[in-house]
Amino acid sequence: MAEIVLMRNFGRQDSHTLAGYRATGGYTAWEKAKGMEPAAITEEVKKSNLRGLGGAGFPTGMKWSFVPKTHTGPVYLVINADEGEPGTFKDRYLLERDPHALIEGMLITARAIRSAKGFVYIRGEYVQPWRIFSGAVKDAYDAGLLGNGFDIVVHRGAGAYICGEETGLLSSLEGKKGWPKIKPPFPAIKGAFGEPTVVNNVETIACVPPIINRGAEWFAGLGTKTQGGTRMYSVSGRVTKPGVYEDSCAVTLRQLIHDHAGGVSHTGKLKAVVPGGGSAAILTADEIDVAMDVDGLKAKGSMIGSAGVVVMDESVSIPEALLVLARFYAHESCGQCTPCRESTGWIYKMVHRIVDGHGRKDDLDTILDVAKRGGGTTICAFYDGAIGPYISYIEKFRGEFEALCRS
Repeated sequence: MAEIVLMRNFGRQDSHTLAGYRATGGYTAWEKAKGMEPAAITEEVKKSNLRGLGGAGFPTGMKWSFVPKTHTGPVYLVINADEGEPGTFKDRYLLERDPHALIEGMLITARAIRSAKGFVYIRGEYVQPWRIFSGAVKDAYDAGLLGNGFDIVVHRGAGAYICGEETGLLSSLEGKKGWPKIKPPFPAIKGAFGEPTVVNNVETIACVPPIINRGAEWFAGLGTKTQGGTRMYSVSGRVTKPGVYEDSCAVTLRQLIHDHAGGVSHTGKLKAVVPGGGSAAILTADEIDVAMDVDGLKAKGSMIGSAGVVVMDESVSIPEALLVLARFYAHESCGQCTPCRESTGWIYKMVHRIVDGHGRKDDLDTILDVAKRGGGTTICAFYDGAIGPYISYIEKFRGEFEALCRS
């Protein structure tokens, strides 16, 4: 088991307080960072091999370096705390149990990108995390940590999954409909309010203080060759001990299920696993000896995404599981792009018909054809994420779907 980095304070009753955070070395990384040049901070994060932990896995330091050095106007830092990916519930624990880790990470990141203002966009349903984090921000202001060159605005979303996509989030933050924008330009060039903007999620920025305190080499050594550090895995479904577990990016899916979550519950026999949130392609029981990093799961035809692990035992109906996801995607599509707007609705209706026992076997080929044709044709990656389960559930468990079809 890897060293505990992100969840190191979770066992303390006062972990959400400024005093509790400082008692465990909090804000010492910020003091160190104040003596570093912005470029040096970015370089340290690059060397750490920290990659975005919200879904895309993009190298964090590289993203920071895209902000134009010659820009004379404002630069914004935006924290994605929307966390709407099915099966994912890790950022909420950081906001509730260690909010100052995010604030300190934001201070350091802001220095690196020369930002004077940051926004934290919190999922609307996260009432308790919002209350606790807002209290931590107030305490940081009262202590003089904020307001001396860097300010934080806490903004609550309205419950739209699409606002977890960075440009959709920025549209919402600007007071507009939460529609994603065409890239390029990328947010680091033209983001919030037309200014350069860096968007990272909660967990990613919470990794920054330990990197500055203990060094890039240490952090890189905790993970794999291409992804440094540890990360938090949300494990749910048919496991004995569902919860959030921290381990290296090199941990295998099998180790997460059996060593951390206590093994498969109910029937005790594993059938399938969603390894990276609802948008990840499903893996079968014989595909779980895979490293839980960006490249390991990509090689298996899936993705680490938000590290939301959903375990299914032999009693779970794969068609019914797909129906739940298909209903979700049909409901959450923002409707801006025709392939996504139309196809998510069609596919949901076809899967519903199959599960109700009124489908045909050629419906399965229609779903696969529609899904594959729409990939890569939309403004954002919402539909590309939706087709992961559409295709993998049917291709890997086609027999279950055919057994429900009339002809």
